[in-house]
Amino acid sequence: MRQLWIIRINAACRELGLQYCRFIAGLKAANIGLDRKSLSEIAINDYATFKTIVEKAKAALQLAS
Repeated sequence: MRQLWIIRINAACRELGLQYCRFIAGLKAANIGLDRKSLSEIAINDYATFKTIVEKAKAALQLAS
């Protein structure tokens, strides 16, 4: 199941212009502790919230650079 969650997250991230590995690094930098199952469900069922999470991850990556 983990592979399916990662595929779903990766697809949603790429639509928003971010690679999966960078997204995960951004989540860690932003101290967002959601697991992959939760992220996958959010990406499928509540895209607006997922977009907000991706934006926070992007911002954390920029601050860390």
